[in-house]
Amino acid sequence: MSGMGINRLALSLLAAVLVVLVPVWTAAAASTHTPDVVLQQADGTPVPLAAYQGKVLLVDFWASWCVPCKTSFPALDAIFREYQRRGLEVLAVNLDEERRQADVFLSAHPHQMPVLFDPKGAAPLAFGVKGMPTSFLIDKTGTIRFTHMGYSGNVDVRYRQEIVQLLSEK
Repeated sequence: MSGMGINRLALSLLAAVLVVLVPVWTAAAASTHTPDVVLQQADGTPVPLAAYQGKVLLVDFWASWCVPCKTSFPALDAIFREYQRRGLEVLAVNLDEERRQADVFLSAHPHQMPVLFDPKGAAPLAFGVKGMPTSFLIDKTGTIRFTHMGYSGNVDVRYRQEIVQLLSEK
């Protein structure tokens, strides 16, 4: 097994433990601004996160090999569909090195939220991602306000509370 395969396995196992035992939620420091990263659409078109300035944004990092991502992905898509009309943007950022693995996952999980790609993993480094899945809720000023690492069913309630709070802010 390659070193990268071992790292994926370790991250996946860590994520599985986190999802079962300890979904982690933190309020980010007030001065934590969204990193200046550029992601890719499926066709390779670049998408700078700076383009979302002025909007409430949920950025979720996931991969096809991440066991808890199989549960969090459809839940986040449901949140996107529920709050999109109120101004929420959700970006599901895939980190698979091989695109075909992401495509297989996506064909098995119908969705409406935008999926972007970062096969080289620059964005999770810039955000400081430590486990999978990890989500960041970003306010209209581009400040990271809430971070979620891991996933469990009760996290949806917290997401909704935080989203409503951020959407109501001027």
